Amino acid sequence: MARRDPPKEYRQARLAGTEILRKDPLFATLIGNHWWLDDRPSVAFPPDGFARLRLYGHYGQHTVIEVNPWRRALPEEWANVLGQALLHLYLCHADPERTDEAWQIACTLVGSDFVRQLGIGRRPDDLPWCELPPLGREPAAIAAVLRDGGPALMAQYAGHGLAGRGMPTFTGPANFPPLDRKLRQERQDILASAIRRSVLDAIDTAGATARGPATPRRNPNSLAEQARTWFVTNYPLLGSLAAAFELIEDAALCAQLDIAIAAIDDELRRIYVNPHFPWTRPTMQFVIAHELLHTGLRHGPRRQGRDPYLWNVACDYVINGWLVEMGIGEMPTDSLLLDPELRLEKESAEAVYDRIVGDLRLIRRLNKSRTLRGQGKVDVLDNRPPSWWTGPGCDLDSFYRRALAEGLDLHLGKGVRGTLPGELVEEIRALQHPPIPWDVRLGHWLDAFFPPLQARRSFARASRRQAATPDIPRPVWLRPDELMASRTFGVVLDTSGSMSPNLLARALGAIASYALSREVPQVRVLQCDAGVHDMGYVPPESLLGRVEVRGRGGTVLQPAIARLEGDERFPKDAPILLITDGGCDTLTCRREHAFLMPEGARLPFATLAPRFHFGAGQQ
Repeated sequence: MARRDPPKEYRQARLAGTEILRKDPLFATLIGNHWWLDDRPSVAFPPDGFARLRLYGHYGQHTVIEVNPWRRALPEEWANVLGQALLHLYLCHADPERTDEAWQIACTLVGSDFVRQLGIGRRPDDLPWCELPPLGREPAAIAAVLRDGGPALMAQYAGHGLAGRGMPTFTGPANFPPLDRKLRQERQDILASAIRRSVLDAIDTAGATARGPATPRRNPNSLAEQARTWFVTNYPLLGSLAAAFELIEDAALCAQLDIAIAAIDDELRRIYVNPHFPWTRPTMQFVIAHELLHTGLRHGPRRQGRDPYLWNVACDYVINGWLVEMGIGEMPTDSLLLDPELRLEKESAEAVYDRIVGDLRLIRRLNKSRTLRGQGKVDVLDNRPPSWWTGPGCDLDSFYRRALAEGLDLHLGKGVRGTLPGELVEEIRALQHPPIPWDVRLGHWLDAFFPPLQARRSFARASRRQAATPDIPRPVWLRPDELMASRTFGVVLDTSGSMSPNLLARALGAIASYALSREVPQVRVLQCDAGVHDMGYVPPESLLGRVEVRGRGGTVLQPAIARLEGDERFPKDAPILLITDGGCDTLTCRREHAFLMPEGARLPFATLAPRFHFGAGQQ
């Protein structure tokens, strides 16, 4: 009697299941390496069996996945079963050295739990899920517990094997030696590479969804994408940042933005790379690392009103020195900013900026050097308005600081790529500490002038008991109500046209809140544009309501300061707070004073007085 073949739809379902696996980024890599099915098994399967792994060849170094040709299942069920079989293969569960029942059950439990978390296909009804014992994911540990528990415990977890009840999942000739160490490492490396590729594909898919359907998908074979993949998989310091950015390799867009080599926009999370530049893999790695450090070290928000190009130059000197010292890639051109003689990478970007603006030799050298965007151009594209304008929202600064800090911890923990420059580590560590808000620092400055109210002694007046001891000076006790008269400070308010009502409201609100919390009964307020408009001594709660602003012309603050300094009623120890956007005249103040300014504003003159910026984290 002729042997009957299985129905064709059974085989078609298996093939459809393999196609489901090929569309998954993880299993697509595994299928492409040492993958084949054998639908003519050497030993017949039981009716409930699906598949098993069989060792064969010299020393059992090869493995084939045998399938039950008579098993009826849906394509999704075959995808789940074959995915688990592949994981068994690359996790090296099919080991000739370990063939006992406890090992087989332990590996089956680990493989099925792995597939369940990946969400591949649908689990067949007669292969129920089984929770792992609370022992982690090591098959050896699980097998040891199963052996100690005896047949009763193993029977509890049996029946979940792919080959069917009573059949081993892994079979092969007897007396085979254990798997070769080289083969074991090769399989583990393939699995690790597949996991990395699936993670990158998930990041790409999520980014494409967030950017919308109009954004073209990236080319994974470009040098820029290869450089990004290298950072994600091999360089933890910048891996998190590299995964968060989209690479734009569009020649037309680079020409529109006037980008010669590269630039970065941390608001849009984009790195622009000019494809017309003659790239190599080392130069691409250098440029990607350069731009990511700009963002990770928050060079955009740290500019604080400095000249954009000179600030970019100062940051480039520091970054390029670090990258050369770390040996990351190669500089794409010799015209980039690097000065090994001055060792500028040993200083902060702020210190290098101060040196540049005061060193004619460095300024002349800039005529021959350029940033990655080009001569005289800034490669940190900053189109984001200040925080006082946008209000609350997504804090990108915190996101980028955290990504770089976590990358540093992972980098140092793994000990990869040698050591990092000490200055770079210190700067990243400094970014981990959240900056003190401007209103808190302003309050600390004012606290020095307004200690907590309590009765204290003063030698300004003699005590009534002084007559009893004329040779011994006795101070008088001052009560809090007597101290209140001297608790005030002056506010010179710039009411020129460049100061928006939103800025004035924020500043006056912060001052009023502080005065009320420190029991300051009144504040001397002077509005100033081209002339002085003295509001006199006003209670702080009145500043929380509607304040009439007069002026809105030019800005001359010196007359207001002179009026306060010449007022005999104004306490000699009272400080003066000047609220301005920096578009004012050069002024001189002999009293203790400070400036309250919008974020990014700078004074047109040098001063040692404290400066507090609206919403800024640094001074």
